Amino acid sequence: MDLTLALLALAAVLLFALIRPRNLPEAVAAVPAAGLLIAAGVVTPKDAWAEVLDLLPVVGFLAAVLVLAKLCDDEGLFHAAGVAMARRSAGDPRRLLVTVFVIAAVTTAVLSLDATVVLLTPVVLATARTLGVPSRPHAYATAHLANSASLLMPVSNLTNLLAFTTAGLTFAHFTAIMTLPWLLVIAGEFILLRLFFRRELAVAPTGDTAPPPAETPVFVLVVLGLTLVGFAVVSLLGASPAWAALGGAVVLAVRALIRRNTTVTDLARSTNVPFLAFVLCLGVVVTGVMRHGLDTAMRDVLPLGTSFPALLGIAAVAALLSNVVNNLPAVLVLLPLVVAAGPAAVLAVLIGVNVGPNLTYPGSLSNLLWRNVVHGEGIPAPFLEFGRVGLVTVPATLLLGVFGLWASVEVLGV
Repeated sequence: MDLTLALLALAAVLLFALIRPRNLPEAVAAVPAAGLLIAAGVVTPKDAWAEVLDLLPVVGFLAAVLVLAKLCDDEGLFHAAGVAMARRSAGDPRRLLVTVFVIAAVTTAVLSLDATVVLLTPVVLATARTLGVPSRPHAYATAHLANSASLLMPVSNLTNLLAFTTAGLTFAHFTAIMTLPWLLVIAGEFILLRLFFRRELAVAPTGDTAPPPAETPVFVLVVLGLTLVGFAVVSLLGASPAWAALGGAVVLAVRALIRRNTTVTDLARSTNVPFLAFVLCLGVVVTGVMRHGLDTAMRDVLPLGTSFPALLGIAAVAALLSNVVNNLPAVLVLLPLVVAAGPAAVLAVLIGVNVGPNLTYPGSLSNLLWRNVVHGEGIPAPFLEFGRVGLVTVPATLLLGVFGLWASVEVLGV
């Protein structure tokens, strides 16, 4: 009975998050669901509080990164990225795709996947319209890279932050191990998307191909560079990377407030408190599911060991589970089950929950956010088309990512 109630609560939370009726925040369903499970005794108050405490550092870091991304946008970073795309492409759709891949991969890695979806995707679409080239190949590039290019650093994705705290690696070690998987996955995505959209990429431009004046937001780039260095330094000191993210956000916030480019209210709004509450409450709901049988069922399915076949099996299970229940609950379910096998198994889960969601819209919340963005720009992206593109890329990139992980672990160790 307890497992049934927990599963129903999880299904209700995820369904609400996927549909977002009247654009209400995900917390509208997650907070009552968590409260119900605690009141019904499915999750004890002690277990719920322990889960919240475990997630608080991750949630705090996420809030800092969201503010940092918003301030980077205010400083003109993404507008400058659009100018760079237009200049580098010179009206060639294929060259534009290359530039989109580079900028989207770096944006996702440094500022997280939300920045790629919400801030970069509209810029990419506007650039394609200005040049008079098809938008779909470049739009799908941002959708896929928002997920798969988030493999590189702990700061790139909420799932990464969860895996980072579980794996017990330093920031630098985590990034070193994930560099090869990140590069191989991005290369695979590029080759396969270019083949899939080869006809649209061969279309001649019909818009303005004259290169606009170059823009270089030096101050924000320097702050971001120092923030990345800070991530590695605070990790070596045993502190949370959230402090480095907070430092970068404070520097940009003070500058923006002095220049009156933002307000304290805008900064507070950019932390997206309802989404942070959703993450905490989702963790409580998943705890209820795990404590009443799902952990045993999933443990029977997961392969054992850290050989290449075992890592590939773990990633495949994670990818499939992500497309059934979304990647955030999937990583919360799977990490406790593989932690005993070591960091390699934890990172295999990460590859599955970051690459796998490119298969279906429910795979990650960023997919649904991207769908809203492109629909608002007048680009149809039906469910079947999204899945068809995913079928072309996900199996190959999952294999490439796991191979890169296995090779990196063999060379660098964990």
